Amino acid sequence: MSIIVSLGTDCLRWKLSLVEIVALAIALGIDCMVVSFSQGLVLNSNRLKNSFVLAVTMGFCQGIMPVFAYFGTEMISKYIAPYSKWLVFAIFMALGVKFIYEAFQQKEENVCCIDLRCLMAMGIATSIDAFASGITLKLTQTPLMLSALIIGLMSFWMSAKGFWLAVFFYKLPSKFLEIFGGLILIVMAIRACV
Repeated sequence: MSIIVSLGTDCLRWKLSLVEIVALAIALGIDCMVVSFSQGLVLNSNRLKNSFVLAVTMGFCQGIMPVFAYFGTEMISKYIAPYSKWLVFAIFMALGVKFIYEAFQQKEENVCCIDLRCLMAMGIATSIDAFASGITLKLTQTPLMLSALIIGLMSFWMSAKGFWLAVFFYKLPSKFLEIFGGLILIVMAIRACV
């Protein structure tokens, strides 16, 4: 990873490396994995179809949200560019702390829902963090299409894996996965400032 700071400004000139994009995709995919795991526990019929539809929805939403944020950020980038290093730090740090905080919160009971409205609601709810990551992709001038593709594919894969893990393990502690994802994001926040 290379960081170049413009003289006289605090403008961040850092592109995420491929390894960092994959790490980001894994951290974002953990939410998909946890949601799919909870659905895999309660969906007992048409498992193959349901796991596929759920994984496609999660992958699509996680992959498209950074694109929306990227182009939305483009419209205001000239105003926020001088603060980009600190915005990237704040976004990754907030997401990391949020992941760790949520790992210790009481989870709601599993809701069995696989119709289109529920799928889209789950997909959008889990991809809010991916939207925030799209802002950082723009601020760090990281290639959008490669990043969105990796995030979407990783989310698809982790969602499918989470669903099928639920079939084999009734009680997998998601707390450790959420903490791991949070730590990845916190490390990326710190890397943005060094």
